[in-house]
Amino acid sequence: MPLDTAIEYLKGVGPQRAEVLKKELGVFTLGDLLFHFPFRYIDRTRFHRIGEARTEGEQYQFKGILRRIEVLGEGRVKRLVATLRDDSGVLELIWFQAIQWLERSLVVGKEYVVFGRLSEFNGRFNISHPEMEEVSPDNLQSARTFDPVYPSTDKLTQKGLDAKGLRKLLRTLLDGLTAADLPETLPDALLAGYRMVSRWEALQKIHFPENQSELDAATRRLKFEELFFLQLRLLQIRRRRKDASKGFVFEKIGDFFNGFFREKLPFELTGAQKRVLKEIRADLAAGQQMNRLIQGDVGSGKTVVALMAMLMALDNGYQACLMAPTEILAQQHFAGISELLGELGVRVGFLSGGVKGKKREAILEQLVTGELHIVIGTHALIEDWVVFRRLGLAIIDEQHRFGVEQRAALWKKGAGLPPHVLVMTATPIPRTLAMTLYGDLDVSVIDELPPGRKPITTLHKTEHHRLRVQGIMREEIAKGRQVYVVYPMIEETEKADMLNLMTGFEALSRDFPIPEYQISIVHGKMKAADKDFEMQRFVKGETQIMVATTVIEVGVNVPNASVMIIENAERFGLSQLHQLRGRVGRGAEQSFCILLSSFKLSADGRERLQTMVQTNDGFVIAEVDLRLRGPGNMEGTQQSGMLRFHIADLGRDGQILAAAREIAAKILEADPGLAAPEHLRLRTHLEATGKEARVWSRIS
Repeated sequence: MPLDTAIEYLKGVGPQRAEVLKKELGVFTLGDLLFHFPFRYIDRTRFHRIGEARTEGEQYQFKGILRRIEVLGEGRVKRLVATLRDDSGVLELIWFQAIQWLERSLVVGKEYVVFGRLSEFNGRFNISHPEMEEVSPDNLQSARTFDPVYPSTDKLTQKGLDAKGLRKLLRTLLDGLTAADLPETLPDALLAGYRMVSRWEALQKIHFPENQSELDAATRRLKFEELFFLQLRLLQIRRRRKDASKGFVFEKIGDFFNGFFREKLPFELTGAQKRVLKEIRADLAAGQQMNRLIQGDVGSGKTVVALMAMLMALDNGYQACLMAPTEILAQQHFAGISELLGELGVRVGFLSGGVKGKKREAILEQLVTGELHIVIGTHALIEDWVVFRRLGLAIIDEQHRFGVEQRAALWKKGAGLPPHVLVMTATPIPRTLAMTLYGDLDVSVIDELPPGRKPITTLHKTEHHRLRVQGIMREEIAKGRQVYVVYPMIEETEKADMLNLMTGFEALSRDFPIPEYQISIVHGKMKAADKDFEMQRFVKGETQIMVATTVIEVGVNVPNASVMIIENAERFGLSQLHQLRGRVGRGAEQSFCILLSSFKLSADGRERLQTMVQTNDGFVIAEVDLRLRGPGNMEGTQQSGMLRFHIADLGRDGQILAAAREIAAKILEADPGLAAPEHLRLRTHLEATGKEARVWSRIS
């Protein structure tokens, strides 16, 4: 039965059920259903002892003697209570329905198999509405099952497709398939070398394992296959790009670079910055188009590295551009780079949608003539009316904020050949995610902070400590410093009990009154001009407190700001908290990040805030964030289309991913075209599933 057969033709489905399977689960074919894997399993292969069961919410199976049955309460609150005992303890069983029938059916003194979800009430464990079956030789054997539980929805349940109904469909599907319907995709040598089960066996056992060992073997095989073919595709793309993409050769290190390095560089480069510059230098001289990502935590010095790369382009007679996602960030880069270059003779221009009239005309003309060496701007740089004389290097900051088409537009502006491309992100990316999102890019990591930077002191406080927090604000403002106060939303909603920005602004205005204190307010619903006006007041030091939403997460550089207060910090993701913290600590003074939260926190919420208090290392934070939230929620990754795994989990499967990439690299090194007979399965599977899976990190 071919896997591309429409789902309505599976016995037990039909047109109506097919419609709801398509809408609710995206299951259109038999193959889609086969890869709709269980999200957990009910382990009924063993009997637990009552005295060992301690995890509330978990499902347990017990075997014991029924010792007591009685009806308690009256009317609607009537319930049947029974006691189950084994040699380790006593468990209470409770029913609120079918009381009369159960009272007649259950027999005190008999031995029963009991299965259900454990609850705790008044210090005692119980199970409500357990499954009950009198012990016999037959049911002791049949009770020992390992049942899959499938993701379902209310609409599916209404059509009889709850977890049990889906289990029945999968059983029907698998019974109708043969090994020929599920051909092997991996070479025999690979299967034998890594002791992996066949694809046929893995797909059988992922749905209906008989024990944990079978489930583990099936899971390992399917996770490896998913990650292996992803890496094989990425490495093929990377190899083809390196083979095919000719690039400008920047052989010369000349006056611009050397003059800046010797006379203008205001500090000693870190070892990490020097290493990354060497990697860029090698790329630019290789005759192939550079496509490199620089990862660096907030304040690690990515901009200086980017500037020195641009100076390499200038020394070889080419122009460079830097594109940033917001006007504020672009202006910041323009001001910072112009200040660093000083009187070096490099002509730098700024271009955004807000630059109009003669100013714009002059910049465009200077780009065409080559008079302008570097242009810094927003997405205005990709407009058709922006023409370069000789663009050799394009740098994209916070690149995940641009769409694929926007980034590709820069590609076409090179002088005959595509420009070298350097993309930067201040969002640290875990190694496993980087290998996936940026698997076809060369990745450089700046993992050192410049010397002299004092680590930001991060504190977690609850509402009860608000007066103490205000005291810290007053102390820092008295020293001439400035303060951010960030809120997660603008207006209160019925579903949220958090302080909102406007309420907070009013409260702060009372506690920090004019004329002694001045407060700026910035949020996403303001007009761009008003937002910029308020931002500039804070940048110039005219206001001491900036009340804002997360619009200030990226793009504000105020070295004088020394305190970041994040209200309702438990509502933010870890990467966002880390980005916000990075707005302070940019000067030489000690800075503080204060996480204000409610007293009641979820386990995940508490771990997020504790992680922030314990470390300033963005890469450690990113690993925790990936584990807690999963790759689908990591910032920017929704564009990828590469992360819709059936079974792999980048937060937990780093070792499998690393092994899969290493094996894929070895195979391509030995046989780039996968032409060898032993690689026929790999080639066939890649062709069947589409060679050119789109990778969002690529510029081309």
